Amino acid sequence: MEVINLQHPHQISNMPPSACALGYFDGVHLGHQKVIIEAKQAAFKLGLKSAVMTFDPHPSVVLGKSVQHVEYISPLNDKIKLLEDLGIDYVFIVNFSLEFAHLLPQEFIDFFIIGLNIKHVVAGFDFSYGRMGKGTMETLPFHSRNQFSYTVISKLTNEGEKIGSTLIRTLIADGKVEKIPSFLGRFYQTTGEVIHGDKRGRTIGFPTANIEIKEDYLLPPLGVYAVKILVKDEWYNGVCNIGFKPTFNLEKDNKPSIEVHIFNFDQDIYGQTVHVEWHKFIRKEQKFNGIDELVQQIQIDKDTSIKYLERSTL
Repeated sequence: MEVINLQHPHQISNMPPSACALGYFDGVHLGHQKVIIEAKQAAFKLGLKSAVMTFDPHPSVVLGKSVQHVEYISPLNDKIKLLEDLGIDYVFIVNFSLEFAHLLPQEFIDFFIIGLNIKHVVAGFDFSYGRMGKGTMETLPFHSRNQFSYTVISKLTNEGEKIGSTLIRTLIADGKVEKIPSFLGRFYQTTGEVIHGDKRGRTIGFPTANIEIKEDYLLPPLGVYAVKILVKDEWYNGVCNIGFKPTFNLEKDNKPSIEVHIFNFDQDIYGQTVHVEWHKFIRKEQKFNGIDELVQQIQIDKDTSIKYLERSTL
């Protein structure tokens, strides 16, 4: 898969003809996958390359008056990996700048669709383009100048709810991580690096991997979770605490720590990149009266996690 970063104006003029899925695609959820797979199928039928066009940063960062920072279901690097896993030939990453945002709908089509030799467009029914989102799938035939064909993907629902990034973000923010696979197509994951912590866990019989998150992930709320963790290409079960460790810390740090106690595990993994898969919220973070009370609760949390993960499937 080739990743092509684009500014406006871009200078690319020799792209092979393609069928392209358009969208922001945060999460690459089941609704997004429907759009992308349709583009792949159209490319196969029409003898074209398959492509995806996405945008970075999120439009709200550029257009929002108060939004300075956005947390994502899938930060850009994750999104690229997910698209690669879907077998796409090209990914266009368009820099969403003020200049780009001010393009008229026809200018967007001329520069970024016709100008990139896209011969078939696939997008969701609610996709919009051009200044103030004035271009829609209803105006696309007019703006196409008869230079490409298109497919509109209708709303995809599950259990009566529209599958969309907004719903998934709400589930993450509410800690309802066990419900996410029905909409995302997989359990929610975050990626980070194992760093040195205060090593207090090993002194009480529950060593943990302290994970530093460097990407702008949307994190679940503070508390204890049943998780799986990918270490050196192998998955392990575990229990995770995300929070400020109030039993030991009188003052809050700037950001919560993410610590995973990995079951049946005894390896030195400092500096390793790991992936945490969030399966089930167990309880809120709480302050205990002492070490013995904390240890007792951690054992209960561990047992709860073991039982849940033994029967947890997608």
